[in-house]
Amino acid sequence: MIRNRLGRLIRLPIGLRARLVITFTLVAVTASVLVATIGFELAKTALVERAEDTAVDVVSRELDRITFPIGRLRQGEASPTAQNLEQLGQALDGPGRSVVVEYRDLLYADGPLTMDDVPNELYGRAKQNVVTQLRVIRNELWLVVGSEVYRRAGSTAEPTGLRTFVFFPLRDEQSQLAALRGKLTQGGASIVAIALVVALLSARQVLLPVRRLSAAAQALGQGRLDTRLPVHGQDELAELTSRFNDAAAALELSVSELRALEAMSRRFVADVSHELRTPLTAMTAVADVLNDEAERLPEDTAQAVRLVLREIERLRELIEHLIEISRFDAGTATLNLEPVNVSDAVQGCLEVRGWDEDVQVSVPPGLTVNLDPRRFDIIVANLVGNALKHGRAPVLVSARGTENGLEVKVRDHGKGIPPEALPHVFDRFFKAGAGRTRSQGSGLGLSIARANAQLHGGTISVRPQSPGTLFTVWLPRA
Repeated sequence: MIRNRLGRLIRLPIGLRARLVITFTLVAVTASVLVATIGFELAKTALVERAEDTAVDVVSRELDRITFPIGRLRQGEASPTAQNLEQLGQALDGPGRSVVVEYRDLLYADGPLTMDDVPNELYGRAKQNVVTQLRVIRNELWLVVGSEVYRRAGSTAEPTGLRTFVFFPLRDEQSQLAALRGKLTQGGASIVAIALVVALLSARQVLLPVRRLSAAAQALGQGRLDTRLPVHGQDELAELTSRFNDAAAALELSVSELRALEAMSRRFVADVSHELRTPLTAMTAVADVLNDEAERLPEDTAQAVRLVLREIERLRELIEHLIEISRFDAGTATLNLEPVNVSDAVQGCLEVRGWDEDVQVSVPPGLTVNLDPRRFDIIVANLVGNALKHGRAPVLVSARGTENGLEVKVRDHGKGIPPEALPHVFDRFFKAGAGRTRSQGSGLGLSIARANAQLHGGTISVRPQSPGTLFTVWLPRA
């Protein structure tokens, strides 16, 4: 990420495709710049060398043609005149050139440049040989050729003191280099554009199997376990695709086995629950008879009878809950909606179970909502029963209509549920022990209440209070 002028963070592309394209483009740009730079420098060197060779050849040829006496004059020779220097300068002159000829006290200059424009380094080196130097003078590039004329006497050559400096303009070479620079820039831009297109196509070709793998993985996550991909080629992506297919097949087999075991478990629970109903009915009938006779039995026997009665009641509740849970697990639970007076439904739920004197109810009398009355009764009964068993009076039940549905709240004033137990209160067979009396329930009541709320399309939430615990049921309007 980078920051713009406003200090805001700008996210750079980090996708695999973007990184491939950027890397490919950077390599292409680097290669293009390198090739263009090398090509330009080679062309520049060749042009400059050609200009130097031409200029040195012109100067050397004209100096070899000098006929007037210079240097150490021999008997009968006269010193060169300004006219001689002018003739030499005119011989060296050409289109756009500037010529400076120096001989002792004589100086000839032709053109816009003078001796002041001759570099000191070049002036010193010109005493020994024909030398050249590139120099920018008045914003223009010139090739300066300097040379001292030597006079040969037999096999020896002696300096004469005559020096010439010729300024050759390099306008044509500069124009050629500018044109070459433009061509190289256009070529480099074309190469980068082609590289970008090739990078996009290559990235698409490379990432296509990756996208297919991503789509297949998403399909697996959505439950389509029969998803497989065709294997093409023998490269690393083909090997990865083959391994994905193997993993998908193994996952499908494992899930099928787990589903079969889960179905067998659900059938077992449902069958056992239904089979227990018959002996439980007989036990309940016997228990009712024993309950009637308990007062006339000895104290120890009466306590044993009451214990058996409590356990029979607990067993009956557990079996009913298991049957209800098995319906949800089997997907056979259905809703039978009808207009329900919420106040009457809550009061009826409490009266049937003998809780009407232990619970305070605050529900508007005319509040009517489309609900499944039996399942709404189960929700209220489980929440209120949980509050009475594990909480402390007063237990409050309130309901109100909202824009989106019905909201029912059940609160007790006990010590509350430990914070670490709150995320698990709706789990099956979970019982929170801290701060509560020993649970006599099945551990399924809250789970069944939530399942019935979800069947309506609603939710149940729990929050700690001070003191106590608050359960909130929300059911949408049908």
